[in-house]
Parts: sequence; C-alpha cells; structure tokens
Amino acid sequence: MRCAVLGDPIEHSLSPALHRAGYAAAGLDWQYDACRVASGGLAAFLGDLDDSWRGLSLTMPLKREAVGLVVSLTPTAAATGAANTLLLGPDGPAGDNTDVPGAVAALAERGVGSVAAATILGGGATATSVGLALAGLGCGSITLLVRDAVRAAETVDRLSRHPAAPAVAVGDLGSAAVSGDIVVSTIPASAQDDALVDRSSQVPVVFEVLYDPWPTPLAAAATAAGRTLVSGLDLLVHQAALQFELFTGAPAPVGEMRRAGEDALRTRVTP
Repeated sequence: MRCAVLGDPIEHSLSPALHRAGYAAAGLDWQYDACRVASGGLAAFLGDLDDSWRGLSLTMPLKREAVGLVVSLTPTAAATGAANTLLLGPDGPAGDNTDVPGAVAALAERGVGSVAAATILGGGATATSVGLALAGLGCGSITLLVRDAVRAAETVDRLSRHPAAPAVAVGDLGSAAVSGDIVVSTIPASAQDDALVDRSSQVPVVFEVLYDPWPTPLAAAATAAGRTLVSGLDLLVHQAALQFELFTGAPAPVGEMRRAGEDALRTRVTP
C-alpha cells in the first residue's frame, strides 16, 4: 500500500520519516513518499492514483483546496474548512483533520490542559485548527494578529462558530500587543523579528507550529526564558499518529515515530 504527504514546498517535511518508522515498527510493508503538488494541482494528482494508494497527508497550500474534492468530510474537517488527511477508497477520497486533536494532544503532553485567552500569530488553515483546539479547551478569547485582516476572515468566522462561542478579535501583526495564557505562532520564522519576540515575552506558553527551521526566534526565546514550549514536532507527531491509525487500522507506534522525527530534525538544527 502507498501513502504520501503532498504540498509545496515539501522537501522539508518530516512526515516520511515518521510514517516510515511507524510502518517498520508495525511490521508493515508500506511505502510513504513526499510529493510536491502546487496550489491547484490536487485534483489532477488524485486523478492519477491507482488502487494501491491508501492515504494522503496534506500540508500548505492544499488543506482548504481538498475540501472541494472529497466525497465526505468528518465533523472536524467541516468545522475547520480544511482537510490535512485524505483516506482513499473506492468511492473517492474522504477528508479528515487530525491537526485539531493533534494540537490538543501536543498541548496535553506539555501540561497544558486548559486555556482562557490566546493570541494566534497568523490567520490561515493551521491557525483555524489550533484555534478550534484551544476553544475546545475552554479558551474564551482569541486574538488573531495578521498582516491582512481580509485574508483572516474565514478563520475568524470558523472560530466564532465553535460551540463554545469564543470572542475573536483581529489585530495588526506588526504592532498589536501579544497577551493571554498562550501565544501560537503559525507564521514563518523570517517574520519573527526582535520586536515581535519582545512583545511575546510575557506570555507563559509558546506553541510554535513550525519544526523547520528550528529553533525559530520565538521558540529560542521561550526556551531561554524557561517558558513552556509546545513544538511543531509535538504537533506533527500527534497528528501523524492519528493519520497512521486511519490509514493502516493499526495502533500507532508513537514512540518510534517521535524518535524518527527527532533524529531527522537533529541534523537540521541551527547551532
């Protein structure tokens, strides 16, 4: 059976290392690859697959594009308006979103079980997923800091529609205050300038969804100050474990998957 992670860019992805380690630990003779698929190219890629394909992991910019190409969506994927997981079957692809429960599990692993207020840097699909995870943990106030409020409108709408009805505000990434119990960064490392790092310095928990490059400026500052840090690898491991179980029907060997990710990431760490 074949699986793959799709996106653009894709060369940085650790998903192959995690899933392949999972297959080896579970004794499965499966294949998992990384395939570059640009925006607008997902339909053509799906059209070329044969019956040997079982599942796909999706990263940017395909998570929202996938929603219009599936035969069904789980409630979580429907709520986020984004699918990071496609389960392939005879009737067509079914969409799921393991980022939301993966974020909850990553937070719990680092001792974060409840949140009252949060600032999220960025307003795309990943911001939506983590925001919904936070709302499910009781977060009643979410502020999105973005460069373009219009592009964050869908995320604002979806977060506001969560059953917990969090208050959602939008501020300017370049100048607004960063406050709350947690700051979640979904922006590139290159956008994390000294001023932003300084504005984030009083928030006790940092959730950095990136894992490459590592550490990002926000992650490095959190570690230096002894604040709680939830990493992109934490998120990747937990969402990948859920994907593994959906694709294979077998329990995920989480420990082996994490170690494979750590080993692969260690070669990329900036001194």
